[in-house]
Amino acid sequence: MSQPPEQHGRSDVEPSRNLFVRFQKAFERRFDRFRERYGALLEQVIAHRRAFVTIALAIAAGSLSLFFFLGRDYFPEIRSGVIQMHMRAPLGTRIEVSGRIATLVSNSIEELLPGRVENIVSNCGLPVGPHNLAFIPTPTIGSQDCDLTILLKDEKAPVWDYRRILRKGLKERYPGTEFTFQPSDLTAKILNFGAPAPIDVQVNGPDMYSNYEFARKLAGKFREIPGAADVVIQQTMRTPTLMVEGDRTFGLGVNRTLKNMADNLLMTTAGSQQVDQIYWLDPSTGMSYLINVYTPQPQINSVNSIKTVPVDASGNASNDHDVQLLGNLADLSAEGTPGVITHGNIMPLFDIYVSAEGRDLGGVLADVERIAHSMEHEKPLSAEVEIHGQAALMYEAYAELIFGLLAAIVLVYLLIVVNFQSWLDPFIIITALPGALAGIAWALFLTHTRLSEPALTGAIMTMGTGTANSILVVSYARERLQEHGDALLAAIEAGKTRFRPVLMTASAMIIGMVPMATGYSQNAPLGRAVIGGLLVATVFTLFFVPCVYAMVYSRRMARQKGQAS
Repeated sequence: MSQPPEQHGRSDVEPSRNLFVRFQKAFERRFDRFRERYGALLEQVIAHRRAFVTIALAIAAGSLSLFFFLGRDYFPEIRSGVIQMHMRAPLGTRIEVSGRIATLVSNSIEELLPGRVENIVSNCGLPVGPHNLAFIPTPTIGSQDCDLTILLKDEKAPVWDYRRILRKGLKERYPGTEFTFQPSDLTAKILNFGAPAPIDVQVNGPDMYSNYEFARKLAGKFREIPGAADVVIQQTMRTPTLMVEGDRTFGLGVNRTLKNMADNLLMTTAGSQQVDQIYWLDPSTGMSYLINVYTPQPQINSVNSIKTVPVDASGNASNDHDVQLLGNLADLSAEGTPGVITHGNIMPLFDIYVSAEGRDLGGVLADVERIAHSMEHEKPLSAEVEIHGQAALMYEAYAELIFGLLAAIVLVYLLIVVNFQSWLDPFIIITALPGALAGIAWALFLTHTRLSEPALTGAIMTMGTGTANSILVVSYARERLQEHGDALLAAIEAGKTRFRPVLMTASAMIIGMVPMATGYSQNAPLGRAVIGGLLVATVFTLFFVPCVYAMVYSRRMARQKGQAS
């Protein structure tokens, strides 16, 4: 017995109870309506294809000018929970005084950044051992220098804003003390090759004093550059020093040599280990201990105390037991001497460090190069001025990446030529790439993101995805054109049919880049460039490429018909 007809009808139209099936059907209905609206809009655009192509090209070409306003960085600075600061008290400051100043500075930092500082670690004086001094990236060269590591409570803090507050506040509270900031993240330290700043202007030559004066003039000019911060000369030439110059004639008259003067002076100020190292062996433990005999520091507190250092004629005749004072045998004078001497290619070298704050690194570097070139006439004849560091490598990296971008476009075009056996279709395919470049420019401009190596890497990635989507449209249009011979209809059919896969490919890439683009990593510009480039490239793929295809092949078909007739 057959079922009643009403039961058949009810079973056919009864909605599914599965939530996912219902969602899929609703999505398909809405997507089909969306695709129909796109098809209607595509027909209107193709009907006015010449005007649309002209306007779209003009907008894309104009958008490329935004690249000149973005600024250039090698790698973008990221938010961090650490600030690395260097303090240089007046030259010649004793280590204990530098420690007290560092304590006061630490308290001031907590006042200037209320509730944001978790801990401050200070390290004053020279690093232990020459190996550390050579390889640790610190400007410390004497007892007046201190490195302060500021640990923040927020690990994603805008450290550039905090540095601006500290520069202004500490300069007002501690006149005569220099405060500079070094990179705290590992990537910036590596890119700087261990230098405290991204721009390192080196003045190298045999005439040390003339080169130092020229370096001071350069540093003064660099401080006037907008966005230049922490301009400092690493080497010092005016460290307070007591020069002891012995009188050889008078010394020989009283049987005292310069060696006697130096040995007794070192014994008094630095201890016996500087002249003759003596060890004592503990018989109970078998351990050796270094014995160092020296005059207590409180007794050596003035120039007069240095003059009263007794000079013994050790190793000479035993009948010379008269006491001779250093002040009678030598002249003492206060002079300024180099605190540290750096060599490059054997000759003395001075480093002028320049950082960028509130401005792109490329702009600051351009001004630094301009000033260095304009002061060529004041440079000592024997000196050479070179710019090193992260900023100098930025030009090479940009040139290589831009060349890679252009090479990628050319290689993709040639590969498509081989695949399609045509020069015309690959040209139509790559017409979507100007839209990708325009989208990258707008994405970086609207998000206030500077051009950097990650952003250029994202541009190369965008070229591949945008080209792949264009291939989908052009290949299907080519098939339909061979089927019925109508270029306009083939372009419309290609757009409608490839609408879903183009959106799927672009959406997958865009959604996958959202976490990277909204994060605080150094790859954020990469994600933003990919998102902006694919958004505009998808629009170009769905509208601009069909219009170009319709224009080219409709004219070609009309020419062929004219030749046939």
